[in-house]
Amino acid sequence: MYVISVEDTFDAAHCLPDYEGSCKRLHGHTYRVQIEFMCADVDESGMAIDFRQAKQLLRSTLEYFDHQYINDLPEFSNRIPTAENIARFIYDRIKTKNARLRSVSVWETPTSRATYYED
Repeated sequence: MYVISVEDTFDAAHCLPDYEGSCKRLHGHTYRVQIEFMCADVDESGMAIDFRQAKQLLRSTLEYFDHQYINDLPEFSNRIPTAENIARFIYDRIKTKNARLRSVSVWETPTSRATYYED
C-alpha cells in the first residue's frame, strides 16, 4: 500500500459562538491542510497519484475558504467552524472527486490539528 500526501494553507477567520474562552471572539488562522490518499499500486509511470494533480485538487478546494469568515459560509450556517468540522467538509468535497482519499488533517496552529477519516 502507498500513502500519498500533499499540504497547502489558507487564511480565514472564524469564531466559536458556544465556546467559553477567547475563541468565542472573532479571530483568524493560517490553516494548514494535509490530504492523504491510499493506493494499492502504482501506474505505468511509477506513480500512485500524481503530486501535481493532488495539489491542484487540494488548492481548488481550499480556495473556497481563503480569506473568508467561515461562519458566514452557507455550509457552516448550522455547523460550528471547528477544525474538526472543516476537516470533514474538505473530506466530503474531495472524496467526491477522488475515491482514494484516506484522510484530511487541519491545523489551526503549528501544534493543534484535527484529522477526519472514514473506516
